Amino acid sequence: MGAVRLLRTPDDRFSDLPDFDFEPRYAEIVDLHGGVIRVGYVEAGPADGPPVLLLHGEPTWSYLYRKVIPVLADAGLRAIAPDLVGFGRSDKPGDMVDHTYQRHVEWMRAFAFDVLDLTDVTLVGQDWGGLIGLRLVAENPDRFSRVVAANTGLPTGDTDMPEIWHKFRDTMENAQVIDVGRFVQSGCQTKLSEEVRAAYDAPFPNEMYKAAPRAMPSLVPITPDDPASAANRAALKALSEMDKPFLVSFSDGDP
Repeated sequence: MGAVRLLRTPDDRFSDLPDFDFEPRYAEIVDLHGGVIRVGYVEAGPADGPPVLLLHGEPTWSYLYRKVIPVLADAGLRAIAPDLVGFGRSDKPGDMVDHTYQRHVEWMRAFAFDVLDLTDVTLVGQDWGGLIGLRLVAENPDRFSRVVAANTGLPTGDTDMPEIWHKFRDTMENAQVIDVGRFVQSGCQTKLSEEVRAAYDAPFPNEMYKAAPRAMPSLVPITPDDPASAANRAALKALSEMDKPFLVSFSDGDP
């Protein structure tokens, strides 16, 4: 693989989003295959507070944590919510082939440690935020003090995924148009306003920008010999032997 072909969502797409008046921040990371990628993020709370790294899932962005960030900040914590590469305000690799599990792990590692140099971190990982974040914890244990895993895991392909997940993967890969707001609504117990649904659509002006949402389901290991399976098995072993507070948060209303 060579340098990544990047797209960048225009800033005006993020104007006047409901409940999201956090100042946008940016960090530049160096991709191992050449080139610089800009990662967008927001943060709140004291700069010297214990950091909480909030990693979102597919197909959302840091907007997912708009109601969580102020609670953490008010508790004296430094809440940091980056946009995964390909989502939110972060640069978007325009070709599906440029999205690999290992690359996404490396991109967030570079953001959290090479750029922000975070230590004593609490990870909050939801969906793909956990698939990536739990790898970060397992592979960089000295950086983390505690973990919250929310509706996530480390698939290895040794057991099958639920049928509803396979339907989701097929839809994301084959739909001519991906309606991000509709997919987010389908995973919610509450009715989202049109303004909130539009906020989830904001990072993606058209289908050219949606390589990451299309690619992510296909990166989940579903066979034992998947390229990411061995690394995930090693991470699971490391986590099982780790002596850190670990909260597993799943909803009984989530299919």
